[in-house]
Amino acid sequence: GAEEPGMEAEPQELPLGCGGGGGLPVAGRSPEGEERRESPQASVSNGGDEDSGRELVELKVIWNKNKYDVKFCLDSTGAELKQKIHSLTGLPPAMQKVMFKGLLPEEKTLREIKVTNGAKIMVVGSTINDVLAVNTPKEAAQQEVKAEENKKEPLCRQKQHRKVLDKGKPDDVMPSVKGVQERLPTVPLSGMYNKSGGKVRLTFKLEQDQLWIGTKERTEKLPMGSIKNVVSEPIEGHEDYHMMAFQLGPTEASYYWVYWVPTQYVDAIKDTVLGKWQYF
Repeated sequence: GAEEPGMEAEPQELPLGCGGGGGLPVAGRSPEGEERRESPQASVSNGGDEDSGRELVELKVIWNKNKYDVKFCLDSTGAELKQKIHSLTGLPPAMQKVMFKGLLPEEKTLREIKVTNGAKIMVVGSTINDVLAVNTPKEAAQQEVKAEENKKEPLCRQKQHRKVLDKGKPDDVMPSVKGVQERLPTVPLSGMYNKSGGKVRLTFKLEQDQLWIGTKERTEKLPMGSIKNVVSEPIEGHEDYHMMAFQLGPTEASYYWVYWVPTQYVDAIKDTVLGKWQYF
């Protein structure tokens, strides 16, 4: 008639929440529907937590046009909230900018910064996958542009330039010095052709910040600031001379072409026109 061990009393109910202590309940007496719940810092709560009276606050977390309704412990820190946001969005804490009345301090609790029910928490940042998705097409596009540029026919072979270059080197062209960079001379650069095959000279008026392009018919005075870019390329078979263009507007028609520029002055011309002044 002795009672079997373990049958003399009803089993005690396991505590809920973060504790997780206590022994296993007797077989067949485990309460149905009970589940262990994580601390409010690590999970979305639906209320009913009795974790030693920890007070929860309802938040609206907004990131990348997505909204998340979250119940979070009021005594948790900003750093802990970032961890929660990471679990919701996949956005690493280091890549998050969390905003609530300014940048959210990681070391302070939500209570200390006066977060209230219904508060909106704005999150700014991109996941690693988002960054890669943006950069990869951009890099691929840049590589395609470079490949296309490499495929392009050299400028000196293009029809519009051949008609000038086929005239040959001007008789009065200035001497060139290959492999040397020199300052601009004090006299105008002369003995060159423009795209019409007419003679042209370049005068750099540094005190007036102007480039004078002179032909037999007229002299055009251009402010240096109006020249958007300078393009140059060696002439095949005469690499000690360049063909050069000054970009005066947004289209190719706005390029002013000059042929048979001595190579030693090319860098000085670019630096002067584009405002670098490296040689002066």
